[in-house]
Amino acid sequence: MAKNRPLNILHLFSDQQRFDTIAALGNPLIKTPNLDRLVNEGLAFTRAYSPSPECVPARSCMITGHYPGRTGCYCNGYAMPANTEQPSFMEGLTQAGYRTHGIGKCHFTPDAYEGRGFSTREHQEEIPKRREDDDYARGLVEHGYDWLLEPHGIRGEMYYIPQPSVLPPHEHPTHWIGDRAVDFIQNASTDEPWYLYGSFIHPHPPFAPPVPWHKLYRAPDMPLPRLPEDKDDLTFFINRHQNRYKYRDNGGLDINLVRCQRAYYYACISFIDQQVGRILKALEESGQLDNTLILYSADHGEYLGDYGCFGKRGMHDVSARVPMIVRWPDGFQAGQRCESPASLVDLAPTFTQAAGLSVEDGQYDGISLRDLADGTASRERVYSQYQCGGDGLYMAVERDWKFIYSAPDQKEYFFDLQADPLETVNLATRQPDHPQLARLRKDCQAWIRGTGQTDEVNADGQWKPYPVKQMPADPDANLIFQDPPWWDGKLPV
Repeated sequence: MAKNRPLNILHLFSDQQRFDTIAALGNPLIKTPNLDRLVNEGLAFTRAYSPSPECVPARSCMITGHYPGRTGCYCNGYAMPANTEQPSFMEGLTQAGYRTHGIGKCHFTPDAYEGRGFSTREHQEEIPKRREDDDYARGLVEHGYDWLLEPHGIRGEMYYIPQPSVLPPHEHPTHWIGDRAVDFIQNASTDEPWYLYGSFIHPHPPFAPPVPWHKLYRAPDMPLPRLPEDKDDLTFFINRHQNRYKYRDNGGLDINLVRCQRAYYYACISFIDQQVGRILKALEESGQLDNTLILYSADHGEYLGDYGCFGKRGMHDVSARVPMIVRWPDGFQAGQRCESPASLVDLAPTFTQAAGLSVEDGQYDGISLRDLADGTASRERVYSQYQCGGDGLYMAVERDWKFIYSAPDQKEYFFDLQADPLETVNLATRQPDHPQLARLRKDCQAWIRGTGQTDEVNADGQWKPYPVKQMPADPDANLIFQDPPWWDGKLPV
């Protein structure tokens, strides 16, 4: 191996994984020995956030290094910017001579199977339009699973019903990501550096770990959901909306079901952790571990019954805050923590810098995580935005304070993260004259207008008034199905 050869880059990514699901970072129940190893051998950014707590816009921000106001991708229904408009960091790495390979879920829109700068891809998407276009789904058919409609678990009415996978562990979608990543590493050329993206669909619901992993955690051992006394003052319209279409707004919580959800959710993460261990072993055995930058993160979190809510899209930490661990040989001291606010928009400049490429001023909204950790660069806050159908939700968050504005609620939220880390008291309601509230409100409004958005903020810096949104009284309104496109509704004869 050439002494001055640029770093390889291994980018491992999960979907809908909460920030508080890693044992070495304070969770006493979950079993994550391989993620713990990364924490102990690398640096954990303990206040990392998604720039948009939903799959597509978060990934759009991640690959471009820009916030939603610049990408124009505000929710899953929006298209990502074309590479000709905002090149992905994969494009830059490929042009610089990196072998770039993507494995698993990319959730590119409008075309889930385009390259967007990757040299090559192996596809595994949640609901592929055609099984023959999806490498994982096609392989299942070839292995005799042509009868299987939903290899990632049953959605629709059972979206939040914990369910053991019908697939054996070695055919499970999570294991397939591990298989393909190990194969790539074992066969990687030593003549060129590589960037490998391994993206797991779990622990995104349905929570469907393989047997016997579904027995790893038991419901009575799981923590109860956090239900603050004033939870109606703490939640957003988007929480009520998604509770409805996820079949979870039944007027009360089945606590045993919620604890079972958490048990299966943890099992999904532990099964991902096993694949991380297999991948690390492949790096060690091939002699590439100490020449590889490893970054593990997720696109957003999951409520899991906290605040009486389910899903993502909200700005509470359980939804918007993500795990972020970096093992960077010669880049970080092992076992360190960084509490400066970090974001997925930081990944593009981080990988660009690691590859030895120049980063121009203003090229990215994010900054290199290495510069953030060693103090070369600093900032006070990061931002997040979710917007669907004109309903905007905005966040400015610092180490000590968090400000949120929800347009469909016409309401502000403000949290003291040091005194109230679980976000149980909305100071915007209790202390509307709080000086930190006024400061962060002004900053958040300036950030919104600074990205060219004028739907929510007037030129004089005031929130624009809109009617407060209410959920339909009909309990069946807004329910959705998510059946595979190849399902024709007919039973076999």
